[in-house]
Amino acid sequence: MTAAFLATLTPMLTLFLCIAVGFALRKGGILPDSSGKVMAKLETWVFMPALSFMTMARHCTVSTLSTHGTNILLSVVAVAIAIGVAIPLAKAFTRPGTSERGVYLYALTFANSGYMGDPIVQALFGDVGLSYYKVFCLPISLAIYTYGVSRMIPGRRGSILSRIVNPPTVSLLLGMAVGLSGLGARMPAFLSGTLEKLGACMGPVAMLLAGFTIAGYRLRGMLSRPKIYAVSLLRLTVLPSLIVVSLFLVRLLLEAAFHITVGNAVFFYAFFATGAALGLNTVVFPEAYGGDPETGAGMTLISHTLAVLSIPLFYSLLVLIFGTPVIG
Repeated sequence: MTAAFLATLTPMLTLFLCIAVGFALRKGGILPDSSGKVMAKLETWVFMPALSFMTMARHCTVSTLSTHGTNILLSVVAVAIAIGVAIPLAKAFTRPGTSERGVYLYALTFANSGYMGDPIVQALFGDVGLSYYKVFCLPISLAIYTYGVSRMIPGRRGSILSRIVNPPTVSLLLGMAVGLSGLGARMPAFLSGTLEKLGACMGPVAMLLAGFTIAGYRLRGMLSRPKIYAVSLLRLTVLPSLIVVSLFLVRLLLEAAFHITVGNAVFFYAFFATGAALGLNTVVFPEAYGGDPETGAGMTLISHTLAVLSIPLFYSLLVLIFGTPVIG
C-alpha cells in the first residue's frame, strides 16, 4: 500500500510544482499581468487544439473502437452520470443567470483527466496502460470539448452548434475523421511531430497559467470560500466513488446478462479520469474569453492541493479492493 501511495505522490508533486512556478512568475514581477491572457490564448488556439487533434487521430480508430468497445461504453456511462449529477449540484451552488454557474457545472462534471491523469497513469502502468487510458477517455474528451466548453465560454448564446464551434472542438472532430479514416497512421512525420510537441505544452502551460492566475488574487479571499472547498471535496471523493461503484454494478450486469468480461483496470481508469483535481479549463476559458477566472483559480488551488493526498490514498484503496490491475 505504501508503494502505491508513493507511486502516485511523485507525479502529483511535479504538477503542483508547475503551479508554484506560475505563481512565482507573477508575484516576482518576472512576467507582466497581461501574460495570463497570452497563455490562455495559446492554450485555446494552439496547444489544446493540437492535443485534441492528435489524441483522436491516434486513438479514435475503427480497430480501437472494436477492441475497447466495452471500456468505451463504460466511459459513456460515466460521462452520463457525471453530467446528470453535476446539473442539479451546480444549480444548488449558484444563482440563476450567473456566469459562475458554468464554472461550477464544468468543475462538477469534469476532472483534470488529461494533464493530471495522463502522467500518473503512465507512471503506474507504463505506455501501454496510458494508451488504454486514453481510449477510455475518448468519450470524456468529446464531452469536454463540446458540452463542457460550451458552458465555459462567457457570454455565448444561441444554438448549441454556435456554442461548440471553437478551436478545440473543431480540431477534435477533425482528429476523429482522420483517425477513423486511417490517415492518422500515415501522417507525415514532420506534421505529427510538430502537433505532438505543441500538444505536450498544454499541460505545463495550463499549470503555469493556473498559478499565474492565482497570484493575481488575494489568497485569503480564495481560501475563505466554503463553496470551493465543498466542490473540491465532491470532485475528489464523492463523485469518483459514485462513478466507480456505478461502473462496478454495470460490470455485474454485463457479466450476468451478456457474459461480457470486464477487467478491473477499467475502475482505475475511471478513477483517474474522474477523481483528479478540478479541470484547468475553469481558468483557461474565462481568461481567454474575458470572463472572471477567480472562481476557477480558487478551485484549482484548493483541489490540486488536496489531490496531492487524496489521489494516492484513493488509489491505494482501489488496490486493496480490486488488487493491482492487469494491463493488456
